[in-house]
Amino acid sequence: MLFCPVLRTGAMNPGLWSSVALGMLLDFLALHLAWKWTPSPWENPLAFLWVVAGTRCVSLVLAGGTLVRSGGEKLPWRLLLEGALVLSFQMPSYVSLQYLYEPKGDALHLASNWGRSDVLALNYLVAGAVMLLCHHLLPWGDTGSEKASSASFRRLVSCLRPEALRFVAMVVLMVFSCMGEMAIPHYTGKVTDLLINKEEASAFKNALYMMSCYTLASATTELLCDFLYNTVMNRFHTRFQASVFRSVVRQEIGFFSTNRTGDITSHISSGIDSMSEALSHDLSLLMWYVLRGICYYAMMLWISVPLALFIIVTLPFILLLPKLSGKFYQRLATCVQKSLARANEVAMETFQAISTVRSFANEDGAAQCYEKKLQETYKLNKVEAVAYGVSVWIPEILQLALKVGILYYGGHLVTQGKLTSGALVTFVLQEGELSTVVRVLLSCYPSVQKAVGSSEKAFEYMDRTPQIKPSGTLAPTNLEGRMELKDVSFSYGNNGNSLVLKGVSFKLCPGTVTALVGPSGCGKSTVVALLQRFYEPEQGQVLLDDEDLNKYEHRFLHQKVALVSQDPVLFARSLGANIAYGLEEQCEEKVIQASQQVGVHRFISTMSHGYDTNAGEAGKQISGGQKQGIALARALIRNPKVLILDDATSALDTDSQKLLEEEIYKEETRSRRTVLLISHRLQSVKRANLILVMEDGEIRERGTYEELVEKEGLFCQLLQKQPNGAEEGRSSSPNGNNRN
Repeated sequence: MLFCPVLRTGAMNPGLWSSVALGMLLDFLALHLAWKWTPSPWENPLAFLWVVAGTRCVSLVLAGGTLVRSGGEKLPWRLLLEGALVLSFQMPSYVSLQYLYEPKGDALHLASNWGRSDVLALNYLVAGAVMLLCHHLLPWGDTGSEKASSASFRRLVSCLRPEALRFVAMVVLMVFSCMGEMAIPHYTGKVTDLLINKEEASAFKNALYMMSCYTLASATTELLCDFLYNTVMNRFHTRFQASVFRSVVRQEIGFFSTNRTGDITSHISSGIDSMSEALSHDLSLLMWYVLRGICYYAMMLWISVPLALFIIVTLPFILLLPKLSGKFYQRLATCVQKSLARANEVAMETFQAISTVRSFANEDGAAQCYEKKLQETYKLNKVEAVAYGVSVWIPEILQLALKVGILYYGGHLVTQGKLTSGALVTFVLQEGELSTVVRVLLSCYPSVQKAVGSSEKAFEYMDRTPQIKPSGTLAPTNLEGRMELKDVSFSYGNNGNSLVLKGVSFKLCPGTVTALVGPSGCGKSTVVALLQRFYEPEQGQVLLDDEDLNKYEHRFLHQKVALVSQDPVLFARSLGANIAYGLEEQCEEKVIQASQQVGVHRFISTMSHGYDTNAGEAGKQISGGQKQGIALARALIRNPKVLILDDATSALDTDSQKLLEEEIYKEETRSRRTVLLISHRLQSVKRANLILVMEDGEIRERGTYEELVEKEGLFCQLLQKQPNGAEEGRSSSPNGNNRN
């Protein structure tokens, strides 16, 4: 029992190893000496054996806990108790079963020799195998010092809970199918006895007839069960993959900044596909053969209890291998998934930047990089192949040894008249079926464990809590659109925690156009991200109508606060669907009206399919200016209270830019909308009511265009650095004087 800490940890400190060895030695010596010195056992050796077992169990728990603590590592009491129970009561249970089956057999003799060295050694060996098997099949969990894996077979099966009723129906069909299969060995043994006893031919024909009927019924129920199972697994795959995707898209924006797109895509698509493929095939086999094994073993118990007990003693040693190799498969599957994700990332990065690859003539370099990643995956696959071969070879040896043992022991029972020849034939045939069950379990259980490994990242995504406060329920009908940053400081976690914004404060008021300008890297995009609640400030507040952004309902907030970025993303759908993206079904008149406001209706009308024209992947079927126009229409169709334009006019043609400026500055729309305009072309912010100048994460200047030019500060320096900036700056000077 005291060697059970080995089962939980791959390595232990020397003190704990010493405690384990010392505990085993003391237990062995105490029992052996007690047996030697016991003058005479009770009249009932079996009762005496149970008393010894109870005393031994209590002693193991108390002494084991003391020894392990002295080794410097605490042993879980649950593990200690389970180990003591298995080690103490294994032999009494075995002897009691034998005694119930054959009261005048060898059971009482074995009960009187409970302390022999060979009996104790076998006791330790079998108990160790049972504990190791139980640990791997039903892990005791961590002690609090280690984080448990988010993926497990039990967790994976729990996802099938919505299909519980269908699984009950499948189990019923499986039972009927297994009963039909057991008819073959049963009637084979019966026919053997008929031939030996030279019974009439009618009995022989009747046995064959019943065997055929049961076989046909078994095949029919198996067909129905397979159909039901495949339907259930297809439903599960669809539901599980949708759940993982839903969990991923709800993560904060920072999650996608720190995790590569290729990794996420690989785990959601290929990882779940491989998991579902393994479950669809191997879980079905696992269910079938576990149930078959139970049915066959029940029949073997009915035929011969001693032979069945002989098998159950050897079974833990045979069943250890699938779990041990399955653990290795699970770790290996995770490594393979990571390796494939890295290869997919190289491919995706190359395809997305194919123009850059072509312009630098680096096609061979990209291919070599991809091939290098595939070679890493190939090496892992070779290790997997070797491990699979070993896991198949060892069970064959174990099965051969088991067959020899059964034939030897069964023949001994036949010669003693405790078993008929036909019953032995039936038992041997059923043992062959049970061996098939074990062999299939050895092959399919590692694959199921591999599916667990493939699903590990998916469960991590499902369990991950977004690192941002959940959205509230506020959705007022009379939103004014006042936004404010109040003493906001912010840093990105992957940027060494250096502040990107340092105490930024400003207000955006309805009816005004506020421009935010500054050199690259000063924090303008971070301000936009905070206004969109992609992130939350470390200090300060971001308010909308004097309420914190996290109090607003998610969809309401992003309908009322619309963003158009410099490089907007379109989706592979029609232009009309891109404009109405994220909204309920919109009528064509509203889509056209929004398009006319920014001047994109003209170019859409010239296309052969009009608004039904597909934008292509990431909008590659249209130009950059047309993409910006579609994105502007997508924002305006929402009739937002706050419109954020992040350099959103950089690729527009002159006519479209004039239409947009008219939309922004005309009185009827300006009075009911708050506009934040971010632009690197400083001449485009002349008409803004207020200009905020940022540098190094702080607001350094604020005022109108004329006021800032008059100050000759940072804004004027930025203006002069742009093409024709100096001339434009001088001509804009109120005094009209030339400044050098």
